[in-house]
Amino acid sequence: MTEWITVIGIGADGLAGLGPAGREALQGAALVVGGTRHQAMVADTDLATDAERLTWSCGFAPLMDEMEEWRGKSVVVLATGDPMDYGAGSTLARRFDSAEITVIPHTGAFSLACARMVWSRPDTVTMTVHGRAFASLNLHMRPDARIIALSWDGETPKILADILSAKGFGESRMTVFSDMGTADEQCFEGTAGDWPHQDVPELNTVCIECVAGADAVFWPRTPGLPEIAYVHDTQITKREVRAVTIAHLAPQPGQILWDVGAGCGSVAIEWLRAVDGTHAFAIESNDARSNFIRKNADSLGVPRLGVVMGTAPGALVNLPDPDTIFAGGGVSQAGILEACWDRLETGGVLVANAVTMEAQQRLTAFGGDIGAAFTRIAVARSGDVGRLTAMRPMMEVLQMVARKI
Repeated sequence: MTEWITVIGIGADGLAGLGPAGREALQGAALVVGGTRHQAMVADTDLATDAERLTWSCGFAPLMDEMEEWRGKSVVVLATGDPMDYGAGSTLARRFDSAEITVIPHTGAFSLACARMVWSRPDTVTMTVHGRAFASLNLHMRPDARIIALSWDGETPKILADILSAKGFGESRMTVFSDMGTADEQCFEGTAGDWPHQDVPELNTVCIECVAGADAVFWPRTPGLPEIAYVHDTQITKREVRAVTIAHLAPQPGQILWDVGAGCGSVAIEWLRAVDGTHAFAIESNDARSNFIRKNADSLGVPRLGVVMGTAPGALVNLPDPDTIFAGGGVSQAGILEACWDRLETGGVLVANAVTMEAQQRLTAFGGDIGAAFTRIAVARSGDVGRLTAMRPMMEVLQMVARKI
């Protein structure tokens, strides 16, 4: 397979920061692809006389469709900084074979910001809210965390400051660098609780040193968060059972989870929190609970959770095939377990929990046909009995685990 796509990282200093390889690729390009800002950095004299340009204002998917028509010709894609750091290069690599792509990176915003803050890159959380939900910041808040976020626009630092303050991290120190690497570079400083800069230049990067106040709310990424971490109407997998459930679901990067009958979404949310690069869909037929799922996903930093309103198995039809499935609600209804098992990828795992006798009977009958393993989970929690304390048993849960071979 022949290389025909060259992805060139460009800094805020434009073509002045390009090396010989980048300039040579531009001069030999038949098609130059890039946003309006990047295209403005490239003069017609920097290109071949018959070179054409294409902006991605129409969106990445249509743009890549159009790029296909240039296969075999020299196509240059202009990107910001390091194209493989939340950049265009990562998107292109999901569509085109790596043998078709050459990447010429520029020093990215994360490296530049770490250099200015004198922070160790491996010890710093890097994230982006450029075209993504701001609520993803909630996943990374903890005392003494160092976070660098790529901004969406000039209002982003204020929005992130408000999110920090709402979680009790108002004393966190924020440093914002705009137009790094140019003569126009500026630095804005303050604390989240009284952030004084309502708007900064559009091209900026936010550095956060988390300081937890006495009322700070933050949670570990390990499964089994307490029920108070969620908005719910008591329809929630209890933390002890949830921890065991996710251990069997065993999330891995790139995998897809279906949480069928999701309730408040606790299993899908903790699946996403446990491992980066996972994907999940929460299927729920109740309007109020679907809203709980969305609120919980935002609050716990995984707004990428897909919420599907509807009743299984009908609601499953248009979803991508899953690597793992958790069925926590409605397993006593005919057809749900069968539909889940049919769509599960080979090698995937189906975990189902049942509390009622009807649901347990359904699990044992279905599980017996597919060689499932069963565990009965009995949990008791301490509680007051007058002036004394006793263990109060919770309803037992029958758990079925089956791997599709």
